[in-house]
Amino acid sequence: MIRYIVKKELKEILRDGRFKISSAIVFLLALVAFFITFKQYKNTTALYNEAKANERKVWESQGEKNPHSAAHYGNYVFKPKSPLSLIDQGVDKYTGVSVFLEAHNRNEAAFSDAADQTALSRFGALTPDFILLYIIPLIIILIGYNIFSKEIEGSTFFILKSQGVVGWKLFVGKWLAALAPIIAITTVLFTVAAIVLTSLSDFGLFEWKEFFALYLVYLLYYLIFTNVVLFISSKVKKSGIALVINLVFWVLACFVAPKVASNLADAKYPYPSHQEFNEQIANESKQGLDGHNPWSEESQKLQAQVLKEHKVDSVHKLPFNFSAYLMQRSEEYQAQVYAKHYNILKEKAKNQGDVYKTVSSISPFLPTRFLSMAIANTDYQSHWRFTEAAETYRVDVQRFLNGTTEKNSKYNERYVAPADTWSKLKEFEYEGPTFEEVCKQNTNVFFVLLIWVVLTAGLLFFTNKKY
Repeated sequence: MIRYIVKKELKEILRDGRFKISSAIVFLLALVAFFITFKQYKNTTALYNEAKANERKVWESQGEKNPHSAAHYGNYVFKPKSPLSLIDQGVDKYTGVSVFLEAHNRNEAAFSDAADQTALSRFGALTPDFILLYIIPLIIILIGYNIFSKEIEGSTFFILKSQGVVGWKLFVGKWLAALAPIIAITTVLFTVAAIVLTSLSDFGLFEWKEFFALYLVYLLYYLIFTNVVLFISSKVKKSGIALVINLVFWVLACFVAPKVASNLADAKYPYPSHQEFNEQIANESKQGLDGHNPWSEESQKLQAQVLKEHKVDSVHKLPFNFSAYLMQRSEEYQAQVYAKHYNILKEKAKNQGDVYKTVSSISPFLPTRFLSMAIANTDYQSHWRFTEAAETYRVDVQRFLNGTTEKNSKYNERYVAPADTWSKLKEFEYEGPTFEEVCKQNTNVFFVLLIWVVLTAGLLFFTNKKY
């Protein structure tokens, strides 16, 4: 009996002109979104490979130079594009794509896509994640808002009951019929995404289990919306009222709840201003070693300690260049200062994320959004990982350069390194988090999404068990 009910409901859904038109629009928008994102990904990847190669070439072609001059000359490292950013761009368009590495300073990632966009970009962009998160739930509302109320309005419910249709079978049949088109649409869209990904000559390193995990997350999201929409339709006797209530739920879940979560997180764990942050770092840096000032109190203490350790009475008698040694110790101290203050920012970001995840219990949109960005490696955690990898590499670069001077020259001697020195520096390589790491970090968020599935399913079926 359930099979016939599903068949009957699907026929009605497919005959509905509104569903056909809206589905066609969604597919058209999705194709355009995937095409735009595909071109953007190809261009960004090509620019990344070109910039990476050119930067390395420039670095290696410095010629004979003092290593500390090379340290101030600096070099750039670039953030690779995540393959699944084709589906969810996350925060990538707001965070920088490159970091300039130089002596004494830790710079932030710069040159974000948003910085180059016009004022119209604030109205949103046509991307696959926009369609998946906002538009498809509207299709679910269109399919299911009157799936039960129409039987009451058309006086067909009692006719069905008189024909011996069992209530729970009717209910399950309608639920499956409402869910089937959404599963089909989602599957088609992800199939298109897979075709786009595999059509790239170099689509990066990712595991297909990440792709299917993203697919599963969105299916759970749509299951929640289907449960809510059908619950409203089963309890409201007027289709028009059911439609309005469903649209209100969509607005609250997809627009209001994220804004509430953001405001709560900002209010509870506010970030310092850019000026305050830089002043705190500058003030603390002044209290420690300064590689350019060997006569400071801290520098003199270090000099005395080193002379005592090597049992000599002059820095000229040391088996290495003390100036370079002092410079490296200064770099290490400054790196610690930067690490301390950036860890404070990271802790605030983590606390804000915890607030988001706590508030995610009020909307299925939030856990879905968090999981989608995390799996696609386009969330803030992925960006933090890149910037920290860049800082670790910056410290290694300074250690290499200062170590070269320290080993190959004497105190007060200006050392000029040969031209082949720069090619000996290892290249920057960045690897994103593994799928297992992402799962471990977002286990609680996934459980929140599952709780939404269980609660909405229980609310739908147990409140209508006598249907």
